[in-house]
Amino acid sequence: MTLLGLNIDHVATLRNARGGTEPDPVQAALIAEASGADSIVCHLREDRRHIRDADVRRLRGSVTTSLQLEMALHPDVIDVALDVKPLEIMVVPERREEVTTEGGFDCVRYSRPLGDAIARFRAAGIGVSVFIDADAVQIAQAHTLGAHTIELHTGPYCHAAVEEAEPELARLEAAAAQARGLGIEVHAGHGLNYENIQRLLRRVPVSKVNIGHSVVSRAVFAGFATAVREMKTLIESVG
Repeated sequence: MTLLGLNIDHVATLRNARGGTEPDPVQAALIAEASGADSIVCHLREDRRHIRDADVRRLRGSVTTSLQLEMALHPDVIDVALDVKPLEIMVVPERREEVTTEGGFDCVRYSRPLGDAIARFRAAGIGVSVFIDADAVQIAQAHTLGAHTIELHTGPYCHAAVEEAEPELARLEAAAAQARGLGIEVHAGHGLNYENIQRLLRRVPVSKVNIGHSVVSRAVFAGFATAVREMKTLIESVG
């Protein structure tokens, strides 16, 4: 059964638009867990545009499933992760100018800092995932450097025209098979929503999908608990 990781970043985005404390991303995480989410995900960006250090610490003390911290390899964010000790961190590329993550982390180009970070996290007992494109070389390098998990970047599939989706699914399927053959756990995420999640899961077996913006958007109209339950039902119905 594929698990649902619920990313609560954009609850913090809404809070930060006006300042203050509402809506509270920690409350969103607790509602998500009560509504079927199997883990909570948040991204501590260098510019702290949504999730803040205090949020991460509160989430670590409140979440009862598991907490995954997305992060780039910025020294101050690494220090927060090593102090808070989430169950798992996920290394992602990051640019201040981007609206959201634009592609997979380049494990080859940045092999030295990635390898150093993986070693530090593993020594601290923290699992390590890397967000990468569906590319054989990147998967092999992530394995060589010691990553426990990869998250396949599903953006190209999610944003493809109908006639172009099949080749993207084939690439994801091959990448997932390669990673499993190397003994790496496979997750998937980026751009997944209520319309495209089932087609992905029928073709690409992954142990977890991480979804945020789509659920937060649905919650505006349906309520947070309902939005999470609807997504969880779609995932479970694939089997």
